[in-house]
Amino acid sequence: MAVKIRLARGGAKKRPYYRIVVADARAPRDGRYIEKVGTHNPLLPKDHEDRVHLVEDRIKYWLEQGAQPTDRVARFLDAAGLLKREARNNPNKAKAGAKALERIEEKKAKAEAAAEAAAEAAAQAAAPAAPAEEASDA
Repeated sequence: MAVKIRLARGGAKKRPYYRIVVADARAPRDGRYIEKVGTHNPLLPKDHEDRVHLVEDRIKYWLEQGAQPTDRVARFLDAAGLLKREARNNPNKAKAGAKALERIEEKKAKAEAAAEAAAEAAAQAAAPAAPAEEASDA
């Protein structure tokens, strides 16, 4: 049986409160769990002592039994010194997708075309009017 240490949401609408539970990975998020091992109240300030409460000895027990914490719970455990969490690195996260790159290329092409048209108009306006007058004299 795959066991996870994860958050189970409680509380009212727009007033979340989470239980940190040990549950079968196949169980629903807010459904059946094996044991409650802590709480998390995200509405409290980050430096408040009751924001995250952990039952450390039970969490250690479940980690020894092979329970896998979710990413958010792993952050809590790392802050409490129970688990070492490796920082994630996704260098491609900030890169634009294919469609965004296409839109950028289209904008560049339009800007270049507009600049060329403006340069041609400026060149025609700057051309001396003398040749036109000479043609009218003949």
